[in-house]
Amino acid sequence: MEGAVGDFYGPVNFGGGNRPTVSWPHRVGAVPRLAHGRQPRPADGLLTAAVTGGGTTVVCQVLAGMGGVGKTQLAANLATRLWDTSQLDLLIWVTASSRTTIIDTYARAAADLTGIDDSNPQHAADRLMAWLAGTGRRWLLVLDDITDPTDLTGLWPPDTATGRTIATTRRRDTALLAGRQLIDVGVFTPVEANAYLAGQLGDTAQRLAEADQLAADLGYLPIALAQAAAYILDLDLTCAAYRTRLRQRRLERLHPNTLPDEQQRAVTETWALSITQADTDTDQLATQILRLAALLDANGIPANLFTTTAALTHYQHTLDRDVDADDADDTTRTLFRLGLADTVHDPDTDITLIRVHALVQRVVAEATPNNQHPQLTHTAADALVQLWPAIERDTHTARLGQLLRANTTALTTTAGNHLWHTPNGEPDAHPLLFQAGNSLGEIGQVAAARAHFQQLHTEAVRVLGPDHPHTLTTRHNIADWRGQAGDPAGAAQAFEELLTDQLRVLGPDHPDTLTTRHNIADWRGQAGDPAGAAHAFEELLTDNLRVLGPDHPHTLTTRHNIAYGRGQAGDPAGAAQAFEELLADYLRVLGPDHPHTLTTRHNIARWRGQAGDPAGAAQAFEELLTDELRVLGPDHPHTLTTRHNIAYGRGQAGDPAGAAQAFEELLADQLRVLGPDHPDTLTTRHNIARWRGEAGDPAGAAHAFEELLADNLRVLGPDHPDTLTTRGNIAYGRGEAGDPAGAAQAFEELLADRLRVLGPDHPNTLTTRHNIAYWRGQADSEPAQEER
Repeated sequence: MEGAVGDFYGPVNFGGGNRPTVSWPHRVGAVPRLAHGRQPRPADGLLTAAVTGGGTTVVCQVLAGMGGVGKTQLAANLATRLWDTSQLDLLIWVTASSRTTIIDTYARAAADLTGIDDSNPQHAADRLMAWLAGTGRRWLLVLDDITDPTDLTGLWPPDTATGRTIATTRRRDTALLAGRQLIDVGVFTPVEANAYLAGQLGDTAQRLAEADQLAADLGYLPIALAQAAAYILDLDLTCAAYRTRLRQRRLERLHPNTLPDEQQRAVTETWALSITQADTDTDQLATQILRLAALLDANGIPANLFTTTAALTHYQHTLDRDVDADDADDTTRTLFRLGLADTVHDPDTDITLIRVHALVQRVVAEATPNNQHPQLTHTAADALVQLWPAIERDTHTARLGQLLRANTTALTTTAGNHLWHTPNGEPDAHPLLFQAGNSLGEIGQVAAARAHFQQLHTEAVRVLGPDHPHTLTTRHNIADWRGQAGDPAGAAQAFEELLTDQLRVLGPDHPDTLTTRHNIADWRGQAGDPAGAAHAFEELLTDNLRVLGPDHPHTLTTRHNIAYGRGQAGDPAGAAQAFEELLADYLRVLGPDHPHTLTTRHNIARWRGQAGDPAGAAQAFEELLTDELRVLGPDHPHTLTTRHNIAYGRGQAGDPAGAAQAFEELLADQLRVLGPDHPDTLTTRHNIARWRGEAGDPAGAAHAFEELLADNLRVLGPDHPDTLTTRGNIAYGRGEAGDPAGAAQAFEELLADRLRVLGPDHPNTLTTRHNIAYWRGQADSEPAQEER
């Protein structure tokens, strides 16, 4: 009968000399050879620090990380170094992939140390634990590749003053880490990866061509880099040639026939056991989530994408069982626990990200049956659309929008043509393609939005043909963002060209055709032809009433633009009256809190002020602000615009200092919500400079305009109307500062650009000519006109 575990001490020879007493130092188990060209890692230092920090008792260190990052090599490097420098009396290396292999190695070590061959391996393992707890010898026990933490129940080595345990695992179970020091092991840094490739392939420029890009393609994963280097050497390739094959072939065809450094698995097999375990633990849900993740951004996927209605519906349909959000959340946690994904939480935005290594993504994608790719792609796209905030108006939604655009880019790269067809293969364009581009424009990146839709149009023509409705829609967006980017005349022309094709393809009464006519009128007005715009809107209203009816949103929008055009044409009182009539219908059709209703109230207030009632306008804006704060919130762009108009009204009412202060307070919020490069932010900076000058600080105003011009040129470009307006204000400031000749010259340079960009009849062109005449002659009878 066996005694208590703690009764066994050594080294002694028990039971009649079954074995001779061991000689010291002693080693049990085969320590893996160090990889050729192994790179020093930060974790090496962490392992060394564990024994040089001044303490005597060393806790167990757990090296955790995904498959292929080099955990075993870290443990082997430590074991080899300590053994070779005579810092160990006993080294035990245990392959810990199952409880059986652990106990068998423990039993072999116990037999060596105690001289007893026990017929019961568990008893022998207990004997080893007792020996380790009681000995004064220096020992290191490595538990390599723990697959299931329950395999070590009752088998964790004791903490002693002279002993040390190192465990390697892909898992992060709480039971595995509790009371032990976790050392996270990640992939190589770019510097480490490049040094590794140079060491393996030789410092030859031709062979190392595109080595940096190859390392990035492989996600800096050590095992992938090792197998790629061996493949390159075996076939006498270059890094560039390997990258070409990496793009053209399946990953399983790109490992060498003989794996380097005694590796046991190719990259494609590295995560197979973990994926199988994850599926076992989650009733096959893990693979479904990984297949979605494989289509998206390896740098971070919003965790709640996997719990959207689109995702849950897909799981339920594919697995033919109920799956809820808790099931999906638990599964992503399982992926983290098994080293297949990382979870990152951003405390500033309260967004949790799921990260899956690019090679895990590729292995999963290549193992996914081809006939499932269309539906998976649409599920991912639907989920992204469902997550997209209506307006990116604060830190959280701005960051979320950024993440969604990055994931959209990744999806369009992996999707092939699937987003240009329905899951059943019918030609189509998924709404996500348009959402991503419009999102760019709405956050102020109008040039990027235009470029996005130009690329989208090229793809639409290729896949759908030039006359498909979605192809025509991409042209609509190109024209619109062309106008938003500061080219209203070009936008009007592009819409006129589009109208010709829509009349031919869709007919005159199609809603898209009517919308294009609306945009032609709108951009004509902004290009300096308010009369032409008004006439076009009146004609459009007749057709909207006939085709859509008086209460259709498009009909009401056309009435809105007719009213706005009246004001622009010099009839602010008529504009205010038309907006009041429109407000009555908006209240009836949409209700008091609809954004269009609030916008109409905004325009009533604006044109009241222009019609000579600044006090009434100010009161109306204050009342509107109260409702916008309640309905839209303080960070909504419409709320910020109302604050802009209140500040502007202060200046118009004779309080330039108060206006400047109000604009500075608004700027602080716009910088936080919209960012420094948003057009609205730049406009606010323009108004701060203007009202500073009118408040008696012309030098400060001039300096602010100079700084603004640099940013306008960078963000908007030299031909944007706002850039030209800023130049006009700088020229005006020169004259006010006593340099009329310099002012005249600056206005003459500005006139050349305004003639080219806006044409001779645009109001701003005429204002520039007026100022040239004034500063040339310094005529007191004809005051200069400040740029607006």
